[in-house]
This record gives sequence, C-alpha cells and structure tokens, in this order.
Amino acid sequence: MRAIRVASAALLTASALAVTAPTASAAALGEENVTAFGFSVSPSTVAAGGQVTLNVDGCDGETKVTSGVFEDTTIHKGQKSATAQVFWDAKPGAMYEVTFTCNGSNPGSDKTDLTIATGRPDHNSHHPDRPDHPDHHAHKGVKAGTGGSFGGFDLHEIALGGALIAGTFGAAYYKMRRRTGGDHS
Repeated sequence: MRAIRVASAALLTASALAVTAPTASAAALGEENVTAFGFSVSPSTVAAGGQVTLNVDGCDGETKVTSGVFEDTTIHKGQKSATAQVFWDAKPGAMYEVTFTCNGSNPGSDKTDLTIATGRPDHNSHHPDRPDHPDHHAHKGVKAGTGGSFGGFDLHEIALGGALIAGTFGAAYYKMRRRTGGDHS
C-alpha cells in the first residue's frame, strides 16, 4: 500500500509541474519583439579589423545600428545600407550582438549576431584601430548576456509556480495522512 501512495504523490507532483510548464513557456514567447522591417549583417563572420555591410529594408526613417564590435552606425533615411569597420581587438571566435533600431513609421528594434573569425588578416600598415598603434583606444567588450539564466525573470510566475507545487505536496500529504488514519480501524 505504501508504494501506491508514494507513486500517487509522485504522479500528482509531475502532473502539477507539467500543467504549469506550458504557461511559463507561453509567457516567455509572448515577450518576443517582432519587427516590421528587414535587416542583415554581411558577412555574418568577419575577421578582426574587417569591414561589414549593414543592410536594412522596410524602415522609412533612420536606422541606428549598435554593437560592441564596431562604432555605432546610422543608416540614413532613403539609404538601404552602410558599412562599419570591426575593431582590431575583437576577440577571435567571439559572437557579438548587433542591434538594429528603426525610427521611421515602422518603429522597433531587433538583434542579430556577428561572429569574429579565428584568424586575423595580415596587414603591414599601421591602422589607428590596431592595438599596437599609439592612438589606439579601448573599445566596448563582448555583449555576452546572461545566457538565458535570468531572461523573463518574473516574480509573479515564480510565486504562482511555487504555490502550485506547495499545494500539490500539501494535497499529497493530506491524502496520505487521511488514508493512514483509516488503515488502523
């Protein structure tokens, strides 16, 4: 009899967790930012010190493009693209976030990734952005984020989930104690 009670409590707990998981997933999906304009970075993998083309389509105003791997760039109204020079000190193999923000009639912003190739180009010229140049200045670092560990952290959902789990354990305990008391008669 004890095995049946333990199995029932485990099944009840699993059911409560299964019922709350789709709600949390749906809430997280509802927070996605959908843009009404298209954008891209070409090429998507570039060597440190290389040049990328930033493309936008469907934004009839200015588009601001920001990243930790190149200077902030503006694609002016009427233009579809701009170029940006990747910093010489960009970390090979790192993935940087590139954010496009449209300020026209289709406002919004969205992000894509730019990967830095593992090899560096062999240039003999002194470039002001190279680390060995006397005019070199420090640039922004990699925007690594938290890896999803705190994304969508909502106290209300956590409290609701905790209450459901506590309720499930309470109900299982109550049913076990009630049955135990009836077995001794």
